[in-house]
Amino acid sequence: LRLTVTTARVVTESTIEGKNRDERGREREREREREREREREREREREREREREKERKRERERERARERERAREDCLREREREREREREREREREREREREREQKRERQSERERERERERERERGREGEGEREGEREIERERERERERERERDREREQERERERERERDREREREREREREREKERERERERERERERERERERTEERETKERERERERERERGRGGERGRERDREREREREREREREREREREREREIERERERKRERERDREREREREREREREREKERERQAQTLPFFLEGRLIESVRN
Repeated sequence: LRLTVTTARVVTESTIEGKNRDERGREREREREREREREREREREREREREREKERKRERERERARERERAREDCLREREREREREREREREREREREREREQKRERQSERERERERERERERGREGEGEREGEREIERERERERERERERDREREQERERERERERDREREREREREREREKERERERERERERERERERERTEERETKERERERERERERGRGGERGRERDREREREREREREREREREREREREIERERERKRERERDREREREREREREREREKERERQAQTLPFFLEGRLIESVRN
């Protein structure tokens, strides 16, 4: 009986111990399953984060495309304005040629009237005053030659002024081409900076990916156990967060640098616009001067002619 009782006790204890071991095994299995589920959840979160990063990357790419489109439109508008200025200069040259033709016709008419008056004086000369009339004619001819030389000098000065204006316009066109080249170089530098930022973001993303992979590897090696392991995980997470914050700060600094560069470009554009405005103002002043001379010259010639007739 004692042997039977002892045997029964041993069997019962063994059965209970086996049940307990089975229960602990099942509990460990459930814990591992929960851990795997948490790992899958973290992986899904990382996948969502990568998806968001890709979306942000696509958004940045679209923004760069819009920026390039705006730059292209600005370039087209600038070229259109340049063509308009060229057409305006061509119209100005045409008006100048028209004024030159008008002055030539006026001088031709003046010479015709002078010849008519000369013929009239020729018909009216007679007697003793003929020699004096001849001398007067000679003096009048000399004055006419002087007036012609004066007109030639005036025409030469006008041609010189026109050449100077043409040189000014050529210098302005050269400055405009230089500004266009500078803008193109600036756009190229901007594209290079953008490519460098893109490469930096890719390197950062690659480093983060590798770091996450190493972290997962270490997590698997440690078996995800212990309070100290979790503390180290939290510390590494905080370090990664600080690194991401520093990366965001660098990104904001790069954005501020881009904005400052754009502001400098706008300032240079405003300077060029002020320079063009001053050039237009000088052109208007020259135009007023030419008009004043064109209005004054006929009266000057008429006064000389009246004085000659009186003499």
